[in-house]
Amino acid sequence: MRGALAGPRQLLRRLREVMAEPVNAQTRLDRIVVHIASNMVAEVCSVYVLRSDGRLELFATEGLNREAVHLTTMRAGEGLVGLIAESAEPLALADAQSHPAFSYKPETGEEIYHSFVGVPILRGGNTLGVLVVQNKARRSYSEEEIEVLQTTSMLLAEMIASGELQSLAPAGTVISLRKPLSLTGTPIADGVGLGHVVLHEPRVVVAQLVAEDLKKEESRLDEAIAALRVSIDHLIDGDEHVGPGEHREVLETFRLIANDPGWLRRLREAVMTGLTAEAAVERVQNDTRARLQRSTDPYMRERLHDLDDLANRLLHQLTGQPFVTANDKLPDNAILVARTMGAAALLDYDRRKLRGIVLEEGGPSSHVAIVARALGLPVVGEMPNITNLVEDGDAIIIDGGGGEVHVRPPADLQAAYAEKARFRARRQEQYRDLRDTPAVTRDGVTIELHMNAGLLVDLPHVGETGAASIGLFRTELLFMVASQFPRLNEQVSLYKSVLDAAPGKPVTFRTLDIGGDKILPYMRSFEEENPALGWRAIRIGLDRPALLRSQLRALLMAGGGRDLRIMFPMIAEAIEFDEAKAMTQRELRHLERHGYELPSDLKLGIMVEVPSVLWQLEDMLARVDFMSVGSNDLMQYLFAADRDNKRVSDRFDPLSAPALRALKLIADKANEAGKPVTVCGEIGGRPLEAMALIALGYKGLSMSPSSIGPVKAMVLGLDVGEARAHLLPLLDRHDGGHSLRAGLRAFAEAKGVPL
Repeated sequence: MRGALAGPRQLLRRLREVMAEPVNAQTRLDRIVVHIASNMVAEVCSVYVLRSDGRLELFATEGLNREAVHLTTMRAGEGLVGLIAESAEPLALADAQSHPAFSYKPETGEEIYHSFVGVPILRGGNTLGVLVVQNKARRSYSEEEIEVLQTTSMLLAEMIASGELQSLAPAGTVISLRKPLSLTGTPIADGVGLGHVVLHEPRVVVAQLVAEDLKKEESRLDEAIAALRVSIDHLIDGDEHVGPGEHREVLETFRLIANDPGWLRRLREAVMTGLTAEAAVERVQNDTRARLQRSTDPYMRERLHDLDDLANRLLHQLTGQPFVTANDKLPDNAILVARTMGAAALLDYDRRKLRGIVLEEGGPSSHVAIVARALGLPVVGEMPNITNLVEDGDAIIIDGGGGEVHVRPPADLQAAYAEKARFRARRQEQYRDLRDTPAVTRDGVTIELHMNAGLLVDLPHVGETGAASIGLFRTELLFMVASQFPRLNEQVSLYKSVLDAAPGKPVTFRTLDIGGDKILPYMRSFEEENPALGWRAIRIGLDRPALLRSQLRALLMAGGGRDLRIMFPMIAEAIEFDEAKAMTQRELRHLERHGYELPSDLKLGIMVEVPSVLWQLEDMLARVDFMSVGSNDLMQYLFAADRDNKRVSDRFDPLSAPALRALKLIADKANEAGKPVTVCGEIGGRPLEAMALIALGYKGLSMSPSSIGPVKAMVLGLDVGEARAHLLPLLDRHDGGHSLRAGLRAFAEAKGVPL
């Protein structure tokens, strides 16, 4: 094609002028196809747009019969246009009618055209339509001509994404990009949120596609790539805290791709077609994403995340745009959508404006999930590709209880969920009315309902919910969101704030439960085959005594003159508790020698989460002042089912006979020894499971703030004697049933126990 380098730039400039003209959408699209046909010396140029019903509709044409516009449609996969849409790959043919996929549409009058070239209109790797050029003569199209069409299609993609073409769609249909979506992921935190999408890492909007100065754009691209390489090198080699592990492997992958000659060549070739550096990055990543999304190779599909991250970093490097949405840009009903997110990143947002979170990755026990529950936000995770299916500002509904997400929902669905949200609000108001009502069962058994916490934002909930105490304060969360290890005086100040927030109520502090999936950003991590069974929690504290002693000293100083409860996690042998207790006694003697006020009453306990403790209960109970069952870990270890592995995490039910027998054994032994025992795992906050725990003999449960109301309502409607008489015989049956859940639910319904 003569004037190969000037042609596409001239075409893009003309199209940019058309985009700025004050005309309606159809006129604009009609002028665009005329310019493309003229520039490529083609007799036909047509634009097909993908509708929400999966059909491709002819939206504009130069050369075919104009009467066919908005009349001709085809399925994805039907004909050459459908084949391009399905494969997301360009197709160039010297004789289109001899191709086996050719489908004749008589109303178009295309039987006189032989040569054919079409490219997918892509955005975020998703096909929005197809751009086609045809000629009467049999001819071969050059790679350069295909490049021109691919570049031009980017402008059409933005036009479709803007919603401008929606007015042209037939009544009752919408273009594919704007179609409503109903998706199902993994429920992480209960609740309903209605609002608008805010991408945690906003997509860079390329405002200018056409390069004014090719040399300048090439130079900008090279400078951005060099800066990107330096930043990655610094992350890997310049940060002493980046040890071996998956996070380092990800960064090493970034470094390999950032130095990959093939990737760099494609970027430079895209610039040479007349694009700006930003448009070139977007163009190359669009093509790569479209190809890899359709790959059946799991390794290649996994690399897509790395390429997306790298392209995003490069775009932000070129534009200087911030990586996250600023609080002053947040709508009042923001629902964050992210590939993944750390706890610290979530806390940077204005809580008052957040209504929920949707994640491509992240399960119920991820750090961000724990923080989100503390903030009372519904969360859905394991939602593949969600960041590429939504646009900033899209209407969205999230149902954290059912794991459902509705993007661009129709009005009737919005109304239904709005009513559901109002119903939940009314129920929460009823629960608030129960705040000062003692949690006493119908047959007079007092049940203590405690609150789990881990952040300062949790603390106002103590009074709001009427919790008996803070039954579990996860100290590691504050270490995880800090940029460096908190100093002694910072820890003392924090723990005092926690105690001050619950005047007259006990607070049970769990010492650092780090390791496994909880890695402090400023500590060197160690690669382990199975981190859940590895070097974590009390094992780190005993092997690195300075770490544990520092925390114990801060806790004892903060608790001066008050009641203080300290709990050690991941205890597997009685001797581990003995060592932790001896360390605590040494710190007490140190503070006493230096004139510090000591706690008026100090209680030391353990988390029961390692199954070996079940066969040491008498020894343990002779040593400890209290016990708390960490049911999340206890269940995963009992059943050898990783709670973060979605293939097996739901395979076993905590309301099965084996699990309930283990829980009953703990309650029986603690009650015999006269030592308090609570359950502080997730099951304590679910009314049905809580009912079973009370029937087993537990009189203390600790849970998230939002769970206290529903559990208290259940307690007030329960007769413990009846529940125990129903449950205990079931534990002795040997019928091999998977779960007792259905029978327990039927009992609750028959007895009018609210769940």
